[in-house]
Amino acid sequence: MGEATFAFRVEEALKSAVSGAAKAHDQTGAQLPRGFMRDYVKRRQDEAEYHASFRRQVQAGLDSANAGNLVSAEEVETAFAARRAEARRRLGKPTS
Repeated sequence: MGEATFAFRVEEALKSAVSGAAKAHDQTGAQLPRGFMRDYVKRRQDEAEYHASFRRQVQAGLDSANAGNLVSAEEVETAFAARRAEARRRLGKPTS
């Protein structure tokens, strides 16, 4: 991959601070911004992939619901009441 120049202006104090921080970690002042830029792009790509995946999951849920694949609130409550009772039984607690 070819290289290109990316020039931007910063305050002299920030440039000195970055150079000092880079030197303390055996890097050049130019290496830090490149790393920050790579990290920024990677984070944005990861976020975009997460959001796309989330949208697909939501759409799959909507499609399933629209197709009639639903569970009533009563069925959910009955199932979880049984699970709570079983958990209490295992813990030796009285059921309520």
